[in-house]
Amino acid sequence: MPMALPDTTRPPVLIVDDDPDVRLSLGMLLRGEGVASIEAASPGQACEIAAREPLSCVLVDMNFAADTTSGHEGLELVGRLGELAPGVPLVVMTAWASIDLAVQAMQRGAADFVEKPWARPRLLRSVWTQLQMYDMREENRRLRAENALARGQPAALCVAVSPAMRRVHALVERLAHGSAHVLLVGENGTGKSLLARELHARSARADGPLIRVDMGSLPEARFDATLFGGEGGTLPGSFELAHQGSLVLEEVSTIPLHQQAKLLRVLEEGELERGGTGQLRRVDVRVLSTTNADLGAIARTGRFRLDLLYRLDAMQVRLPPLRERRDDIAPLAQHFLLGHCRRLGRDPTRFTPSAVAALRAHHWPGNIRELEHVVEHAVLTATGNDIDADALAVRRTDAALVLDHLTLPEAEQLLVQQAMERHGNLQQAAEALGISRQALYRRLGKQRGKSSAGGAE
Repeated sequence: MPMALPDTTRPPVLIVDDDPDVRLSLGMLLRGEGVASIEAASPGQACEIAAREPLSCVLVDMNFAADTTSGHEGLELVGRLGELAPGVPLVVMTAWASIDLAVQAMQRGAADFVEKPWARPRLLRSVWTQLQMYDMREENRRLRAENALARGQPAALCVAVSPAMRRVHALVERLAHGSAHVLLVGENGTGKSLLARELHARSARADGPLIRVDMGSLPEARFDATLFGGEGGTLPGSFELAHQGSLVLEEVSTIPLHQQAKLLRVLEEGELERGGTGQLRRVDVRVLSTTNADLGAIARTGRFRLDLLYRLDAMQVRLPPLRERRDDIAPLAQHFLLGHCRRLGRDPTRFTPSAVAALRAHHWPGNIRELEHVVEHAVLTATGNDIDADALAVRRTDAALVLDHLTLPEAEQLLVQQAMERHGNLQQAAEALGISRQALYRRLGKQRGKSSAGGAE
């Protein structure tokens, strides 16, 4: 087919077939067209690859050894691949072609259908069409990211070089225009609150209100009034304020067990009683919840209601930690570098190769928030135009960092972050720091407020 060879940076095509001769033939055919490919011999292997590797297209056989004629295994695999690699086009293949099977495959997300034994021009035309569509989507994504950064939107979400963040972007595109509640999970500092705002801004509810409630810092005595209204029914709560918009419930794992039934009732029935007045009010709200905890594990201990979890977790987005998106570290650091130079009125500085290597090698327990702090510290202490590895705080121990360069508020922030990372539990972290649970949440809330302009939750 007379067509230009693709960019060699494009991810490979995944070939899924239990016949090694078929995989070999398809691989040779694609290689002759300048298209890289990788192979999977079973649905399980295909899912493992799709979960960890970037892909530009998938060629999927519809029948495997366990189910040779019905296409049932292939249909299940099409649906699973759509979840693991959202946005990656799927071309299904089968020797047992039928209109019904083709329709079912399309309904589950397949982009095209090719009968085996395939006609070479037909198969190549299908693959090239999907690769061209992939290239167009990637170019559009790149342009949107550049435009978003130029408008000052958070780099935490805009930068998506890594496969992990590309999957997040593709999933967000699918969820943004829906109405299902969404649970956003991820470690501290990965950008959950930013992603909640992005989902609202891109949804059909964008013209409606966006209300945020930090459940962790909410005193239990104010739970009802804050969410459902108070003062004898004269003041609306967050659900009413978010009517026809979105309500962000941050750190939902901290909601006391005996309060969870009240929240569940509103989510199930779409109505609430304001301030104990006995009068029911209808509310139309999309709930976007965030947590850094494993709600499933908490539910199994009996401290979180499973029925509430099912309501909140209608759809889930996991924001990967920075150590799982290392390809994004350098562009994120560069974005923060330019921003801090402009803010501080400094001449432009740049990272040396050794600095970039050190940034990529660091574990980043504090994720994007930690990265931005490290870059800001480097800009503040830089004496020339180059920032090398020795100038980065990641080259030092935490103790040396506190003694040498941190102010008292910065040292407190680091201690709080370390306690949360070490214990992973609010109560245990508070006890280790010698403060109350509420005092710890006030400090965490203060830190979030300081980083809300360009940081991440």
